[in-house]
Parts: sequence; structure tokens; C-alpha cells
Amino acid sequence: MKKTMYLFAVLLAFGWSCTNNQNNEVVTNDNPLLAEFNGPFGTPPFEQIKAEHYMPAFEEGMKQQKANVQLLLDNTDEPTFENTIEALMHSAELLGQTSAVFFSQNSANTDDGLKKVAQEISPKLAAHGDEISLNPKLFEKIKVVYANKENFNLSEEQLFILENMYKGFIRSGADLADDKKEQLKAINQELSTLRVQFSQNVLAETNDFKLIIENKEDLAGLPEAVIATAAETAAKDSMEGKWIFTTQ
Repeated sequence: MKKTMYLFAVLLAFGWSCTNNQNNEVVTNDNPLLAEFNGPFGTPPFEQIKAEHYMPAFEEGMKQQKANVQLLLDNTDEPTFENTIEALMHSAELLGQTSAVFFSQNSANTDDGLKKVAQEISPKLAAHGDEISLNPKLFEKIKVVYANKENFNLSEEQLFILENMYKGFIRSGADLADDKKEQLKAINQELSTLRVQFSQNVLAETNDFKLIIENKEDLAGLPEAVIATAAETAAKDSMEGKWIFTTQ
């Protein structure tokens, strides 16, 4: 599962960094995630993005990547770095953009709405990633490019990308027998759900943590502002005369 998600993350990262290389048009319907980011250095309009915007953007992003990958597969020209590796790198523009925004927000500033989205989208992303990384026709094209890499006059950077993509597909199960691929898909689905639940359990436990100090001597060396805040936190918990420290 880790290998599959690593490969998928790499593809999404390439999609995020190549946002002007695809011509996928979509009606925004006032969803800021489906519009061009016009903030400084292309930063997202975080203040406009709501939890309900993510699922439509994820669904549209997966739809676009599937269409882009299908164009790659339908190309009858001999596989090259440009029409195979680059095409795959650039296939996930919207999905990479949406994933980058969502997972950073869910990690740093989550709430019940984002937690619900994480539970819903995680197995869908796992299935989508498997559909790409376990596609035999796609892997055959990548193998052709890899086998003929010495004939393409590739730069060091291109060779690095090709090497990592090829290894990523191998490690994600692309070379497995069909029955083993089905087993891997089932495992990836289960792990995608468990990973989200584990992460949310850890976050809940972290947020519930309280260190209660009863002796002021134990606070020696701490700034007065920190001590005062701890006293206020304790007072709110009806524990006047004590000090409470939390992770929030």
C-alpha cells in the first residue's frame, strides 16, 4: 500500500507542478477549487474553500486524469518519454491541485467536515491509484520507454524521472499476476480506510491530552505569560489554583 500511495503521490505532485500543461476545461459552479488560483505565487483562496467543495473537485480531478490516461493509452505511436512519461506526469493537474490543498488543510487545520471528506475520499483515491498503477497496457508502454532509454538522448533529470516512475510501478504491483493484483486492491482498500481512522484517532487523543500541574514550584523557569495561560485554562475547567497545559 505504501508503494502504491507513494507512486500516486508522485503523479499528483507532477500534476500539481504542471498546472498549465493540460487543457481540461470544467465549469466551476462557484467552486474555488475548480477555478484558476490567482493568489500570490498561485496560492489557493483558502478563505473561500469549504469542506463541501472538495468532493466535487476530487471527482472531477479523477475524471480528468482517467481521460488523460486513456488518451495516452490510445496513442498508437511508439512509446517515448514525451508521449508516455511526460503525458502521465501531466495527467493529474486538477487532482494534484485539489489533493495538495485538501491534505495540507486536513493535516494542519482539520474539522468535522474535513474529517468526513477524508473518510470518503481515501478509499476512492486508493482505487483510482490502483487503476493507474496496475494498468497492464500502461505499464507495457512504460517498460518500452525504460528498455529503450539509451536511445532517447534523455537528460539526467529525465532519466531520474523515468527510473523512479518505472520502479514505482514495479513496487506498486504492476508486474503481479492478475489474481495477486486483485488481492492487492482489496488490501489497499482496507488500509486506506484504516489509515484515515488511525490518523483521526491519534489526533483526537492528542487534542484531549491535558497536563495538570498542582505545585507552582514545578513551573519554575516558564515564562509568566505561559503560566498565566495555563492558569486560565485550568480555571475554565473549574480547577482554580492549578495549571493545565494542552497540545492545542
